[in-house]
Amino acid sequence: MKHGLRWMVVAVPLLASGCQQEAQGSAPRATPKAAAPRPRVTDVTAEDYVMQPLPRGHVRLEDAFGGARRVEVEIAATAGTRARGMMWRKELAEGKGMLFLFPHEEVQGFWMRNTLIPLDMIFITSDLRVAGIVSRAVPRSLESRSVGVPSQYVLEVPGGWTEKVGIRKGSPVRFEGVAGMAIEP
Repeated sequence: MKHGLRWMVVAVPLLASGCQQEAQGSAPRATPKAAAPRPRVTDVTAEDYVMQPLPRGHVRLEDAFGGARRVEVEIAATAGTRARGMMWRKELAEGKGMLFLFPHEEVQGFWMRNTLIPLDMIFITSDLRVAGIVSRAVPRSLESRSVGVPSQYVLEVPGGWTEKVGIRKGSPVRFEGVAGMAIEP
């Protein structure tokens, strides 16, 4: 009984104090608010831009020894996907790449803005031959890279890959899973 009485002696003043604060108009305790939704990022070059998965296909390139090298590619066929390219990627596995499709054959120029890894750029003509190669493009550079001759397609692969497997200017190229794809200006 003494134990129960002690509990009441402590609890009653605490309860009275809480009621008194409420009666005096103390501010209620703030409940945590849910974080406001972040605005949707619309700049395709921004690191936190969420891009839809790209269509996939394959590119076969003939090497200097008469063998074929097959690269699994993501296909960039719109202005937005071409602008984004390989930006913000931290790695690109061997045998993987990105194929850029342009509406017309013309001299193409690429930069490495927001690109974190070195890349080889293989410029391909409309009749599917390698027009030229930019090897080991330096990451995060604004320098325009080109081979100075018209091309309609550009294949980006890991830096140093073309030299390693023997891809050369003039090598024949074949696309798989690309035919009929709409190319937007």
